[in-house]
Amino acid sequence: MRWPPALLLGGALTAVFAVAALVSFVWTPHGVEGLNIAEKLRTPGATYWLGTDHFGRDILSMLMVGARTSIAVAIVAVGMGVMLGVPLGLLAAARRGGLVDEVVMRGNDLIFAFPALVIAILITAVFGPSALNAILAIGIFNTPVFARVTRGAALSLWTLDYILAARVAGKGGFRISVEHILPNIANLLIVQATIQFSLGILAEAGLSYVGLGAQPPTPSWGRMLAESQTMISFAPHLAIFPGLAIVLTVLGLNLIGDGLRDLLDPRLRRAR
Repeated sequence: MRWPPALLLGGALTAVFAVAALVSFVWTPHGVEGLNIAEKLRTPGATYWLGTDHFGRDILSMLMVGARTSIAVAIVAVGMGVMLGVPLGLLAAARRGGLVDEVVMRGNDLIFAFPALVIAILITAVFGPSALNAILAIGIFNTPVFARVTRGAALSLWTLDYILAARVAGKGGFRISVEHILPNIANLLIVQATIQFSLGILAEAGLSYVGLGAQPPTPSWGRMLAESQTMISFAPHLAIFPGLAIVLTVLGLNLIGDGLRDLLDPRLRRAR
């Protein structure tokens, strides 16, 4: 089997940040919580490879710990969207045209009317800003995405002959959905999960940028960008490195999504 180049490149980019996040649990070049004003705004060099911020904290160390925060938030939020959205989509497809289908889809439309940022503002207004509330906001926004994708893919299968044969054999809607529908749309859901994971990284960075994500002293790529905006004219490295981290991580995940689509789609495999 020939692996798509996009999948290999995306996997390599993503692996760099995943390894950095894992390593940060046991080691970072410097501490990320203590202040060292004497070393503030150092440019990249031998001691501080990516320089320091206005509090003297090492940028590389903060990026490593920030990767841990962004990846954890995105994984949990996407997992929440999958666990809630996929069953709802399967249920709506199994009850297509009925009251259950209408309620599920109109509920999805209602959530879609509120972007993740607005949902985060509503949650933080009640519970306060935190990484957990960012997860809730992103997860709630992901739920209708997976519900719609699942329902659309499942509807195209419910009219096929082998599904009709399963119904004639006496299988109910739940059993058909689990045994026949879900395995045949799993490839599509895997690709969609990869795409939503990259969007989750962006959403977490955006929420942290406006102060609704992870709170100090926990490092966050989005908050690093927010703190750098007033110093970008004389310390551009404060914005360049966290910006590159976000861009490269999202690019890697999108490349993985494209590569998985090429690898798992049988029509594309036949074309190759």
